[in-house]
Amino acid sequence: MKTIDQISFAGKKALIRVDFNVPLDKDYNITDDNRMTAALPTINKILKDGGAVILMSHLGRPKDGPTEKYSLKHLVPHLADLLGQQVEFADDCIGAEAVEKAKALGKGEVLLLENLRFYKEEEKGDKDFAEKLSKLGDIYVNDAFGTAHRAHASTAVIAQFFPGAKYFGYLMAAELNNAEKVLNGAVKPFTAIMGGAKVSDKIELIERLLDKVDSLIIGGGMAYTFAKAQGGNIGKSLVEEDKLELALTLIEKAKSKGVNLVLPTDSVIADNFSNDANTDIAPNNNIKDGWMGLDIGPDSIVEFKKVVEGSKTILWNGPMGVFEMEKFEAGTKAIAESVVKATENGAFSLIGGGDSAAAVAKFNFTEDVSYVSTGGGALLEYMEGKELPGVKAINE
Repeated sequence: MKTIDQISFAGKKALIRVDFNVPLDKDYNITDDNRMTAALPTINKILKDGGAVILMSHLGRPKDGPTEKYSLKHLVPHLADLLGQQVEFADDCIGAEAVEKAKALGKGEVLLLENLRFYKEEEKGDKDFAEKLSKLGDIYVNDAFGTAHRAHASTAVIAQFFPGAKYFGYLMAAELNNAEKVLNGAVKPFTAIMGGAKVSDKIELIERLLDKVDSLIIGGGMAYTFAKAQGGNIGKSLVEEDKLELALTLIEKAKSKGVNLVLPTDSVIADNFSNDANTDIAPNNNIKDGWMGLDIGPDSIVEFKKVVEGSKTILWNGPMGVFEMEKFEAGTKAIAESVVKATENGAFSLIGGGDSAAAVAKFNFTEDVSYVSTGGGALLEYMEGKELPGVKAINE
């Protein structure tokens, strides 16, 4: 793997694709800076070498060019605090100001470019746009795992303009190494925990994991598709009517491969999708009409925990319920606690970005698991066996 450890950046300008797509409140304060702190080791290595750093990122999904709420200028003060030094800002990513500021950048200095997605060419993977960006630096570093599954100008297309001078940053390398550890080096027993709303979102990953895991736990909204497929009454719980046959097929596949498929047996149900709803506990296959399952129930928690705590490798992707609401967080919190316990007992635990990472952060367990991925969609695609454009571009 071509990482930044293989080169000295002394006297060089590193053009780094980072993922600074962080949440901001209405006053443009950063509410979660994990993606920024994750990039610090790479930035600091280059500065320590005596190089200069030019950072490029997207923020949000601007529709019509430059938009105040999506400007990366809001990140400058906090980035300066994190780095303990001044950070220059260019109010464009390819215009005259960007070119001049990049040119003037001295050893140990940092420049942040304006939002790449203010140009439609970024998401289109436009070659001319990528070439303009490439002229700003001497060496290209991709440290944005969260966008590695996108064939965008700054994540994949740009690499061709740096033959022999393109590398993975520390975050990218860590993401790939940890994913590989789970996919191809898992110590048994290996348990995968799949949650979230839809079976269709995780189908390719589930099918691939059936060849690798000892146990597969299914929770979250997708569990009700399995319950209905087996003839259960699920009230008005979330269901994918067109995936009932698929659910039955997966149950049979798990059986034929000797995988312990663990489905919830009970649910916390509610008469409304609200934290103020009336709640009850019901068997997963007998939820009363007009009510919906919004979390796994106490019996399911006991069963799931037993499996998780007996594991040596754990992959967790997707919550067990609507953990954002206090009334329906118990299942997800209990699973997080059991993953932490297994990790303390020597298991390797990989938390798969997105909602799973948010849940682990909510319950303050981020430091107590082995690795929390910064890329939900990217990790999912990598685990499914797909080649990520951002990874392929560096390896070519």
